Amino acid sequence: MFLILHFCLFFFFFLSPPLLHASSPVSITLTPQTLAKSGDPIQVQWSGIDSPSHFDWLGIYSPPSSAHDNFIGYVFLSSSPTWRSGSGSISLPLVNLRANYSFRVFRWSESEVDLTRMDQDHNPLPGTAHLLAVSEMAGFAGGGGPEQIHLAYTDREEEMRVMFVTADAGVRTVKYGLDRDALQRAATAALGRYEREHMCDSPANESVGWRDPGFIHDAVMRNLKRGKRYYYKVGSDSGGWSSIHSFMSRDGDSEKTIAFLFGDMGTATPYSTFLRTQEESKSTIKWILRDIEALGDNPAFVSHIGDISYARGYSWLWDNFFAQIEPIASRLAYHVCIGNHEYDWPLQPWKPDWSSKVYGTDGGGECGVPYSLRFNMPGNYSERTGTRSPATRNLFYSFDTKLVHFVYISTETNFLPGSSQYDFIKQDLASVNRKKTPFVVVQGHRPMYTTSNELRDGPLRERMIEHLEPLFVKNNVTLALWGHVHRYERFCPINNFACGKIGSNGEYLGGLPVHVVIGMAGQDWQPTWEPRPDHPNDPIFPQPKRSQYRGGQFGYTRLVATKEKLILSYVGNHDGEVHDTVEILTSGQVLSGGVRVQEGDDHEPRIEVSEYSFSWYVKGASILVLGAFMGYVIGFVSHARLRKNWTPVKIEDN
Repeated sequence: MFLILHFCLFFFFFLSPPLLHASSPVSITLTPQTLAKSGDPIQVQWSGIDSPSHFDWLGIYSPPSSAHDNFIGYVFLSSSPTWRSGSGSISLPLVNLRANYSFRVFRWSESEVDLTRMDQDHNPLPGTAHLLAVSEMAGFAGGGGPEQIHLAYTDREEEMRVMFVTADAGVRTVKYGLDRDALQRAATAALGRYEREHMCDSPANESVGWRDPGFIHDAVMRNLKRGKRYYYKVGSDSGGWSSIHSFMSRDGDSEKTIAFLFGDMGTATPYSTFLRTQEESKSTIKWILRDIEALGDNPAFVSHIGDISYARGYSWLWDNFFAQIEPIASRLAYHVCIGNHEYDWPLQPWKPDWSSKVYGTDGGGECGVPYSLRFNMPGNYSERTGTRSPATRNLFYSFDTKLVHFVYISTETNFLPGSSQYDFIKQDLASVNRKKTPFVVVQGHRPMYTTSNELRDGPLRERMIEHLEPLFVKNNVTLALWGHVHRYERFCPINNFACGKIGSNGEYLGGLPVHVVIGMAGQDWQPTWEPRPDHPNDPIFPQPKRSQYRGGQFGYTRLVATKEKLILSYVGNHDGEVHDTVEILTSGQVLSGGVRVQEGDDHEPRIEVSEYSFSWYVKGASILVLGAFMGYVIGFVSHARLRKNWTPVKIEDN
């Protein structure tokens, strides 16, 4: 009898939803309980809360067996207009995590706020001591086909790689062809996966951060004709097929190269979680989709240079990121290089004495594993982690788009003379045929030049300038693009902090790389600019003459190259308009802001910025594209975040 009584008490207090009053149980209703695909919204309704409080909150859990503290995210019930009545509802778009969801309502009071348990944004995490209700489970219907579809170039011009995620290890295929209604060619996908024991540190290897990543499939579409629109779908008859997508194959005969480039975008979530997520990433996606629609049948690709998802050990944010970029990445090749938030951890294999403050714990214990398995870039360079984790790949590589040679490097692993990366950069830059490929663009995460007040990376920048800049200058690199600093900044053609020579018409005569920091795509931890050395505590930030343009608006850059010139434009997210332009001729001459460059008495150029109108940029298409985009994200990317309005506290976190 004692055992039976003990079990009943255990069931009542720990397994059943607690009641505030026996006659008024708190209930949660989910509509619908089965969703079709990532981004579909679920309506969460609750009722029966006695004396509701601003601090009452809804926890989002997947899988449903997760401990109370191991939520995916949370929203405060006060975000519902009717919360004071004890009833309300919230609509939340969900991402398919290949496991069911459940929802829990908790009572939390101001007196229980624990200031030692904070999220990254310095907000107190909600307490879980008083559970009021637990919902039934909700999930995604089977047979909906793979998700998180994204493309990438391979080492061969006539190929296109496609990667995607499923819940099981069954064989999957890509079917493709030139006719949407006759996908007559097929390729079987290779299978990849990583496990919790592959993570190197917390929170990635702990229950609070780890979630099953699913199975990663990797297929290559081969023998593509140049500059043709191909249609494709991925999946299987038993597991379901994706929708049909399309892309333009690479065209070595094209007279134009087009790319969309940025760093540090991250992902947005419709709930609060342990980390601050990136609301501005939604606008970046929106405006790039507008530009893609205006492309027509011109090939293009995307370049995301580090700090990709900002998951930092909370694995579901990778799923959220890939769901968010799929409208772009299923149409254009999506290329990446590694950043500190994908890789850095205390025991990383290359960590010289001077880098003790450079490389820390920014990767959240992932040590490059999700980045290495979820992407597959050209080249075959990799480095061992020194642990049981798979080797880190996608570190440095290059490819041509006829007019432009693009080089990707790693600022997180060894780039000094004697390293495999240094040898790669040296040999790669020296081998470019500039008659065939007149422009060279190098991209990496941490910048060689910045005027932000970012001191931690000083020793790294010194060594980049000492060892890498001579290679850039010797081989006439056209552009060097960097992320990490979450602002836009364009420098003059520069070598060792000195601007190049100016011609009689105010143009730079060329021969030196133009460095541009483009880490403004989403992450909103904004650094301040460098103050005056003799007044470091005053909020006055003079702009050095080598810094031609500085912008605080989020956005991205568009690159358009022809056989005569390369144009890089900075597009702002607030209005979708061009805010800065640099134009570089094949001769090496550098014109800024359209061609209007004036020389002042100090012989430093003063730039008048004007918008450059691209022939392919059709503003009339914007309304149609934005409408389509909003339709896609009605429950996901464009969904407003529901959260308590705590006051964010600024910290240095690039």
